[in-house]
Amino acid sequence: MSFESMSSGVFQMDKNEKVILNNGIEMPILGLGIYAPGEKNEVRQAVEWAIETGYRLIDTASVYKNEEEVGQGIIDSGIKRGELFITSKVWDDEQGFDSTLRAFDRSSERLQTDYLDLYLVHWPVSKTRKETWLALEKLYVEKRVRAIGVSNYYQSHLEELFGYASVIPAVNQFEQSPFLYLPDLLNYCDEKAIRPEGYAPLVRGKHENNPTLVAVANNHGKSTYQVLIRWALQHGIVTIPKSTNQERIKANFDVWDFVISPAEMDQLNKLDAGVRVANDPSEY
Repeated sequence: MSFESMSSGVFQMDKNEKVILNNGIEMPILGLGIYAPGEKNEVRQAVEWAIETGYRLIDTASVYKNEEEVGQGIIDSGIKRGELFITSKVWDDEQGFDSTLRAFDRSSERLQTDYLDLYLVHWPVSKTRKETWLALEKLYVEKRVRAIGVSNYYQSHLEELFGYASVIPAVNQFEQSPFLYLPDLLNYCDEKAIRPEGYAPLVRGKHENNPTLVAVANNHGKSTYQVLIRWALQHGIVTIPKSTNQERIKANFDVWDFVISPAEMDQLNKLDAGVRVANDPSEY
């Protein structure tokens, strides 16, 4: 089934909803995205609040410079490590074979864990992405990470990767919302058994008052932000809205009690306007 056609289905989900990656492991479909560089205590508290709310996927990266706070928030929550799915990413200036291995060690130490559930190449830096991927494969073979993947990879980057990869990426994380809808990339990932994961699903509030979005939200008694999250989930996209605000963290997780209709999904799919909040991967 293509990701475009998935939007015509009816999806009943609950807060424990997971997807199965191409190596058989389970990944929560909704998680907390961490960014907020510099907001140290807020990050630690946000992670604790998220886990208390029911989130089990926590997504961070070395470049955010708050992995220590993420790790401490996890410890403070009192939850068992095995109940969480923790993702981090190797940043551009850490890439290369040996330097990626060292970056992974630093991230693991800061997060206070001896393994990660998912480790990603953050951006497809042309000079180093091959060696970086081979380093991720080494970490995967050594079982220091349960799954490996990429971030901000478009089809051309993936086609190049398939020329040297022994392990197919389990996940491709890229910017995705109705205002930056990429059905061709979603379908390509589907064909290659790569799970798409969307960041910036709320478009940083830029289209909060879009009339189509507001109409769908009003139909369901939900906020426009909740509709954006639910739209991604109904496309089968793992979704990681970012927030350090307790009430927003709770609201972003309160998306299990409604279903966007096929007609509404079609309306939302047509909102694409190429709106980005991050860099354009096609320029890499």
